[in-house]
Amino acid sequence: MGILTIDLLDTKFTIKADEDDAYLENLLAYYRKTIQQIGRDTALTNPTQLSILAGIMLCDELYKEKTQINKYKKLQEHKQPDTADDKTEQLALSLIAKLDKALE
Repeated sequence: MGILTIDLLDTKFTIKADEDDAYLENLLAYYRKTIQQIGRDTALTNPTQLSILAGIMLCDELYKEKTQINKYKKLQEHKQPDTADDKTEQLALSLIAKLDKALE
């Protein structure tokens, strides 16, 4: 169980979650980066507006990722790999693509 203190957008509070501290810190850093990018790209300064727009942008990112995964799964249902090596390679490439997307 992890504990995360959030001090962001004029608000401070602590949460407990099933994830470890490092994971929670990475999530907060990613969210903070998203908010900073919105602040640079828009004229928004209101914390509520910034947080809502960040939430929408992150939902959009997640939705697009899920859509891509579903498309990939449908393609894989219709295509059977020739060998175990082919299947392993496809899984590795899929994981690499997901990691690259997550690290952007």
